[in-house]
Amino acid sequence: TPGERRPQSLVFLGSMDWMPNVDGAKFFVDEVFPLVRQKFPATTLTIVGRNPTPAIKQMADKIPGVRVTGTVDDVRPYLGEAEVMIVPLRVGGGTRIKIFEGMATGIPVVSTTIGAEGLPVTHGENILLADAPVDFAARICELLAQPELCDRIGGNGLKMVREKFGWSAAARLFEAYCAETRRRVKK
Repeated sequence: TPGERRPQSLVFLGSMDWMPNVDGAKFFVDEVFPLVRQKFPATTLTIVGRNPTPAIKQMADKIPGVRVTGTVDDVRPYLGEAEVMIVPLRVGGGTRIKIFEGMATGIPVVSTTIGAEGLPVTHGENILLADAPVDFAARICELLAQPELCDRIGGNGLKMVREKFGWSAAARLFEAYCAETRRRVKK
């Protein structure tokens, strides 16, 4: 819940042996994180995901404020304690389910355009999108500086996931499927 969120904490979820995630983490730590820490020096980043490569593991040793968890039983506590979820992907492929996982906890998400490609999301409404390092850092800093923006983006993301992918949405889809099947059988 938002009451348990740690101020100025970021989280990145994903398999840390998958090249796009490794690339995204390196890009973020090298080019974006220093810009965020210029404005918010206490900012932390937790990289959560299985099989971190040696390069990912070294980030925790070399860069102040970076923590690498490796495999965890449950990502929800990490999503629950972070203030902002980042999706700094620069190459496509794979599913974008992690964005919905984050949104389902009410955490605001900052993603690259590629990271959110194909998802029914709207910049400025239920997600913040940025590609250049300076823009990505600016979006994060806006969220860190404005709790009401965090609440609005996070709340809208949660609402969208519930409406489109929650149990009631699944039930409506199943109902429509059953009605269509019954209509076809009657022909």
